[in-house]
Amino acid sequence: MKVYNFSAGPSMLPEEVKLSAQKNFLDYEGSGMSVTEMSHRSKWYDAIHMEALASLRELLNISDDYEVLFVQGGASQQFDAVPLNLLQNGKADYIVTGNFSGKAEKFARKYGDIAIAASSKDKNFTYIPEGVKFRDGIDYVHICKNNTIFGTRYTDRTFPKTDAVVVADHSSSILSEVIDVNQYGLIYAGAQKNIAPAGVTIVIVRKDLIGKESPNCPTMLAYKTQADAQSLFNTPPCFAIYMAMLVFRHLKKLGGIKAIQEINEYKAGLLYDFIDNSSLYTNSVNHADRSIMNVPFVTGSDELNAKFIKEAEKAGLVSIKGHKLVGGMRASIYNAMPVEGVKALIEFMKKFELENK
Repeated sequence: MKVYNFSAGPSMLPEEVKLSAQKNFLDYEGSGMSVTEMSHRSKWYDAIHMEALASLRELLNISDDYEVLFVQGGASQQFDAVPLNLLQNGKADYIVTGNFSGKAEKFARKYGDIAIAASSKDKNFTYIPEGVKFRDGIDYVHICKNNTIFGTRYTDRTFPKTDAVVVADHSSSILSEVIDVNQYGLIYAGAQKNIAPAGVTIVIVRKDLIGKESPNCPTMLAYKTQADAQSLFNTPPCFAIYMAMLVFRHLKKLGGIKAIQEINEYKAGLLYDFIDNSSLYTNSVNHADRSIMNVPFVTGSDELNAKFIKEAEKAGLVSIKGHKLVGGMRASIYNAMPVEGVKALIEFMKKFELENK
């Protein structure tokens, strides 16, 4: 049975990418080996690794002022790595707009004077704070670009206005829309939503911020360790990086980030338009701050929500249950979700609404 997977992560991958990986799984490029078993020092893997690094630079237009790192531990490990590498004056400000930015702030408290500059908790994280003021002498400002659970995102209107280094968790939005990397000192992103299977995390860090880590920073968490070794200090998550390379090829074939952003905005627009004109479903996020990756919605009844999730699964619309902090449903419509999947969801929603008036 064909299904559309609306999981918030790990999420679906492009069909073309999975077929390519399947074709080459047992024997990659005549090596006689799978990527899952070859040495990370081999010529075959070296070519994969270097293409992945170069392709990501191309897609995001990353200048030579930045290092691109492939690390392990997920975005959650970066909650510790960021303050360990960037705190020089011992001060940083965090904007808390959801669960993961809240965790990042909590983790960072162990390492210095950490303050919450603004939070949208007062309205259950349904908006992004504007006009935030920051303390003097801070080493960086931390934000979460897209909030997977609550369905909000930063835009140019809400992006921090500061001379301080901006650090951002891009886990659920990376490669979904055009960004100016030069606005950031550091970007990190778990790969399992828009890039690859879980296992590799992307870190894009300005070179002048590297090499200033705390004396107590573990060797493996120091950005300099990975930068000096081109992310090959130890055995990397080879297969996840290989899958990332295939996804980068796929995105370039589609026309790059500008092209995929247009598709993503179209998909999100279809879904939001339907919800806004429905008498059953609601989305409580401030319209100007709505995510184009994660769309939470409810029926207004826990009983109907549960019925919706159960019947949707039978219809091939899987992993649509909302996070426990929000409830209801959540459609994660990352890059790999085809327009047809969103349209299938909308058709099911129409049918469900008619049958449950």
